[in-house]
Amino acid sequence: MGVAEWTLVLTGIGVLIAAIVAAVQYVIRPARPEPHRMNRSHPPMRTIAAAILSLLAMAAAACGSTPPLPTYTPLPTLVPLATHTPLPTHTPAATYTPLAPLPTYTPLPTHTPAATYTPLPTLTPLPTYTPLPTYTPYPTASAEAQTAVSDREKATIVFGDLNWTSAQLQNRVAQYIVEKGYGYPTEVVFGATLPLFQGLRRGNPQVLMENWLPNLREFWNEALAKGELVPLGTSLGKDWQSSFVIPAYLQEQYPDLDSWEDLKDDKFKELFATTETRGKVRLVSCVIGWTCEVDVADQIAGYGLTDHVHIINPGSHPALNADLYGAYERGEPWIGYQWSINDPALVLDITRLQEPPYSDECWATTKACAFQDSTILIVVHPDLLTDAPDVVDMLWKWDFNVDIYQVVRSWMIETDGSGENDAALWWLSENADIWSEWVTDEAADSIQTALDTNEIPDGWPPQ
Repeated sequence: MGVAEWTLVLTGIGVLIAAIVAAVQYVIRPARPEPHRMNRSHPPMRTIAAAILSLLAMAAAACGSTPPLPTYTPLPTLVPLATHTPLPTHTPAATYTPLAPLPTYTPLPTHTPAATYTPLPTLTPLPTYTPLPTYTPYPTASAEAQTAVSDREKATIVFGDLNWTSAQLQNRVAQYIVEKGYGYPTEVVFGATLPLFQGLRRGNPQVLMENWLPNLREFWNEALAKGELVPLGTSLGKDWQSSFVIPAYLQEQYPDLDSWEDLKDDKFKELFATTETRGKVRLVSCVIGWTCEVDVADQIAGYGLTDHVHIINPGSHPALNADLYGAYERGEPWIGYQWSINDPALVLDITRLQEPPYSDECWATTKACAFQDSTILIVVHPDLLTDAPDVVDMLWKWDFNVDIYQVVRSWMIETDGSGENDAALWWLSENADIWSEWVTDEAADSIQTALDTNEIPDGWPPQ
């Protein structure tokens, strides 16, 4: 509603209230009061009505105050619309010709990324292999040959006394047979593998009872091609060798220690390290001067273990064995080189860490693989064929195998470390049925007589 309408409403309400008040006053008017009882503090009702009307009038006046209108702002001048340009006449689209369907999609094969290319190492050609000559055993010397040998002074036969137990034990047995059965003086030349082999090529010594192949492959092929040696059959038989032998109790404590690769692990480097190795594995290698000394060093380099392994080379065969025996008795960690017929391998519980199998290609290049099982041969200088043909016949029949050696070596250990001389006497005395197959009947009788009278060969070195 506008202001005028509100004014009329409020005025009407005021008139209505005034009428109501007048009516009430009329109805309830009392009898005329006595003049002295008039109370000025109670104004008559019409006075109240008048006051209400005055208030309503003031309210209407307040409501009636209209605010001024805003200043008029004229509308902007209209701009006429631009002249209408009709749209161009519609040209219908050409008839739609559907496209030929796409060929069936054949997904490309899954891409397999090419392996990272690692160039192959330059191969070193293998040395020309010279097969062993087919050996024809020498026939038993004729009576004329026996007479010719007996008529002249028999030359001394020199044995190469290699610096390990099995070779020295075989030398003592052979010396006894040669001296007491065939009447030849004997001597020994003590030394390591390579010096004695090179000496054999020149005729001193004349006999090596243990020549380990393939340890001397290159020298062997060269000497054989020049006719500087003659192989006379096997000695002991086949034999394993390894650079990574540990006590079996160690593998029981550390089941995950089973491969040469574990030597790169800090845990096992710490296990085998000593003060002298400065955090590297202490590996006891071959004796100084043995052919395998170089082979083990080449293996360590080929396996990439140079930064992880410190090689110890003992000065002697007893020192090598003592190192293992000492650690075994104390239950300490030990790793190093051993072979199947060495004393510790015969009496201790040891095991080998896994290696890649041997191959000719591996051994001719990096040597990052296991040793080849050795073939052990008896070798003599060619002059012995004419100087002592009966001894050559005996050596050809020789059959002192691994089983025999194990029995003798066990006896040596059980008898408080008896030496090779005592062991040779014991074995010859107890096993005539074996050695008598290698010699003539006359030689067998002479040998038995010497044993019965406790004779000792002149060429035996002191124990």
